Order: sequence, then C-alpha cells, then structure tokens
Amino acid sequence: MTTQQSSILLGAGCFWCVEAVFSGLRGIISAEPGYAGGSVDNPSYEAVCTGQTGHAEVVKVVFDPTEIGLEDVLRVFFTTHDPTQLNRQGNDIGTQYRSVIFGDAAQQETARRVRDEIASEGIWPDPIVTSIEGPAHFWPAEEKHHDYFARNPQTAYCAAVVAPKVAKARKLYRDRLKQPD
Repeated sequence: MTTQQSSILLGAGCFWCVEAVFSGLRGIISAEPGYAGGSVDNPSYEAVCTGQTGHAEVVKVVFDPTEIGLEDVLRVFFTTHDPTQLNRQGNDIGTQYRSVIFGDAAQQETARRVRDEIASEGIWPDPIVTSIEGPAHFWPAEEKHHDYFARNPQTAYCAAVVAPKVAKARKLYRDRLKQPD
C-alpha cells in the first residue's frame, strides 16, 4: 500500500517549535526544519539569524492527505503559534521568525479560507498577519536542528518556549496524536 503525500512550507517563529508540534500528529509523514523565502542559496542558520538573507525559519510538513487534510494542518498551524505577531514570535524577533505559508495556488486559496475561518472564530484578539505566498525553494537546516526538541528537551529555550507549544498542541489535538498521553 502506497501512502499519499502532500507537502507545505510553514513558518511560525522558531522551527524547533513547529517541527515538534507537527511531528507528533498522525498523518504527518515528516516535519523537516529549514529555510525559505529569501535570496541567498544554501543559507546557514547563522546567516538566517542575522535577518539579512530574507529567509524565514520554516518546516516542510509532509503529510498523508487521507489521514490529515491540508485544512487540518493549517488549523494546527494557526492555533499553535500567534499569527498576529508581525515578524516575531515572543522574544524571537526578526523577519526570519515571521508567520508565513509557502504553497501553490490551491494551497494559498485553502490557507486564506482557513485563516479567515480562524479569524472569524475570534481565537486571536488581534488581526492575523500571516503572509500567504507562492511556492519557495526549501533549504534544509543543518542536521543539528533536526529533532531538536526531542533531543534537547531540558535546554532552557526548549523548556520555556517549545514545551508549552507542544503541550498546547497535545491538548488541542489530542485525538490526532500519534501517541496519546
């Protein structure tokens, strides 16, 4: 039996958070951290962190649409980070931490529809500023960034920033977890 696959690039602040949230969900085949949306080929983490490359930290979310549809992937995205913060997530400040979706025309249309649904539900008190853009080249992050939270849960950043986002996702999407609590 062959698994169907679709993918989308999602930026929601630090890619360690996004990867950790999505990797725990059923239907997610992979969640790979990387960079997209900038003008520099083969960017490094250090270069992207300067904010001078134009790239955002993103996660390439590969999913089986027969198990989790794009709409649900996007609902998780819009509810597990603050899409109302322009060019930042909490103390992570700069265009590299922007809330952004890179996808084809159909994915952009779906993203706009889900964004508008989330906005109408009043989940966030401020307007959603997530940028919805066309396809972008994905540059994988350095290996040390892959599975970062799983390998480093006790670091200060992971304990203070990543763990609460993962806990929120596990609470909101308990029925979608690969391994329920």
